[in-house]
Amino acid sequence: MVLVMKLDDVKGLGKKQEVLIEAGIDTVEKLANAKLDDLINLKGIGKATAEKIIENAKQLLGSSANGTTVEPKEPTLEEKLEKEIEEEFQKLKEKKERLAGKKLEEGDFVLLKMTAKTQNGKIFRVSSEEDAKTAGIYEEEKAKQGYYTPEFVIVGKPGFLNEGLTETLKDMNFFEKKSVRIPPTKAFGKRDPQKIERIGIAKFRKLNDGKNPEYGQDFTNKKGQRGVITNIIQGKVVIDYNHPLAGQSIDYNLEVIDKVEEFNEKIEYFMISKGIPKENASEFTVNYLKDKTLEITIPKMFLFQNLTYLKFGLAMDLQTHMGDEIEDVKFIEIYEKMPIPQTPAESVMQKVEEYNKEHDHDHDHDHNHDKVGND
Repeated sequence: MVLVMKLDDVKGLGKKQEVLIEAGIDTVEKLANAKLDDLINLKGIGKATAEKIIENAKQLLGSSANGTTVEPKEPTLEEKLEKEIEEEFQKLKEKKERLAGKKLEEGDFVLLKMTAKTQNGKIFRVSSEEDAKTAGIYEEEKAKQGYYTPEFVIVGKPGFLNEGLTETLKDMNFFEKKSVRIPPTKAFGKRDPQKIERIGIAKFRKLNDGKNPEYGQDFTNKKGQRGVITNIIQGKVVIDYNHPLAGQSIDYNLEVIDKVEEFNEKIEYFMISKGIPKENASEFTVNYLKDKTLEITIPKMFLFQNLTYLKFGLAMDLQTHMGDEIEDVKFIEIYEKMPIPQTPAESVMQKVEEYNKEHDHDHDHDHNHDKVGND
């Protein structure tokens, strides 16, 4: 039986294998018989490396020639990581080649990078911390909440982007960059005079826990409308419930940077869109059952937070946008039994018992000693 050896079997090649194959050294035999100078001239291979891999190839051939079975050696942690990175890179490369130039289709889950600014050039939305710092709008608290990340969008579906952007995205291709100006009617709406309220200062104090009004203060009325105090004049408080950007055209720079295709990845992005930081989303254990039930186990760090609205919103999103695959969503919370601390009384009793045991032991010892003495 002839044992066929592959370059994969030679220890220490890693990425260098591709360089060797390109140079025509595509078998263990060729590598074992290669001249040192030939390898040193190849990209990324130095003298020490060349000597090492030639020797490894010769040893491999020697073991094979002697009829001994060559056991594949366990790769090192560094080699494993290198292989994982290489595989991930190759996977992304193939994905990009497959999607490049392809038009977005309704229902595609995509990641959209954007920069948004007002008519007067004030940037208010970016998709990376670096861009936020450059624009001078970076806030550490927002960064912790995952605010400076690409937009997770389902093409053609409402609720992810404003009307103008939703329409624009339908005509874009993967990895395309586009600049567009969205008019007020399709951005944050026109300014509506009916959304401006005037309240007497005395009445406002009652609604504001007895506190006086302040310019620029956020205020939420009994209907749940959120507004800002824009003026205090002639004993009246003026509250504007229009969106701060209402009445303005908005300029956007857009780029479609990825398509989200994996089942678990989609769920993770829905979590992120609901405010769970990206680095914590992977800590939620997801289990998909045959009856289209999705079980999500809440990690310990979130057990004592009020997640009622988050869970409800996440379940609604998954059932609405992944309804063909998900029907019921179950959230599992596991509270492990805590060790019960001893009460003072129990602690005292324990000490009494320990004393009695020691005392009894000493008593027995003295008794035996006396007995020996008498004998």
